[in-house]
Amino acid sequence: MATYHSGEIAVQDRAELSDQARFSLGGIGEAIPEVAAAFLAEQPMIVVGGADATGRVWASQLTGPPGFLRTPTPRVLAVDALPLPGDPIADVLAGHRRSVQVGMIAVEPATRRRMRINGRAVTGHGGLRVDIDQVIANCPKYLQKRNYRFLEFDAEPAPTRTVTDGEALSAAQQQTVRVADTFFIATTSDRGDADASHRGGNPGFVQVLSPTLLRWPDYVGNAMFLTLGNLALNPAAGIVFPGWETGSALHLTGTARTLWDPAQTARIPGAQRLVEFSIEAVREISAASPLRWSAPGYSRFNPPVR
Repeated sequence: MATYHSGEIAVQDRAELSDQARFSLGGIGEAIPEVAAAFLAEQPMIVVGGADATGRVWASQLTGPPGFLRTPTPRVLAVDALPLPGDPIADVLAGHRRSVQVGMIAVEPATRRRMRINGRAVTGHGGLRVDIDQVIANCPKYLQKRNYRFLEFDAEPAPTRTVTDGEALSAAQQQTVRVADTFFIATTSDRGDADASHRGGNPGFVQVLSPTLLRWPDYVGNAMFLTLGNLALNPAAGIVFPGWETGSALHLTGTARTLWDPAQTARIPGAQRLVEFSIEAVREISAASPLRWSAPGYSRFNPPVR
């Protein structure tokens, strides 16, 4: 039976949403239903997050033609893909542990559907086997509508792949964040249980307070608080900003904290509370994905950005 851990319960209580959270608990399962298996089989991308051997948390994306996500049993997800060299999620999936706790989220921007899977991953035979602990259905709020195509390398030269590391955002990277309408965040509990989630809004919803400090609003959701609950127990977090039109990826790792100050929150339309993210390391990868996505159709649920 699904339960919340102490961090999630603490945030639910502080937000005064415990009753809604208990209702939402029914959306957490331990197996992949047939309709969800069919959804996964149609997807060309899944976001994966977890902690590396040093405790740093990273988020990234794995891609493949539809069918690369398979469910041989309702309690197992097979991913026929591995991260490319330089991808920080490779360090999460490597190491000497037999299995690694991972959080995953599959999104279908064209229909604004998404689904989270948390479990234990083992690498081998060119892919991952994930033994499932949680399957979570999420609402379509704040997802921007997009369609995709795979870059055809036979029709045009494969782009050059570069990896750039830093400890703070460059001016160009700051602009990438300022105009972003979507990012994915990975967190872990104090026990290592991992989760990956989506955050979306109109461009500008993520504020760049300095080259090493970001802030974004936490909008109305399902009251589970899986992300903020993990952060209440372990501040380590990882973020990836996908380059939807270019195939690049901007990876950040650091720590995050929830701000509960009503005066600060009131300045941001739609915010229920705020989250600040302190950057410890930056990795930008060009040609990180063969997917190219269309311009967004913004969600009608996105609050305005001042």
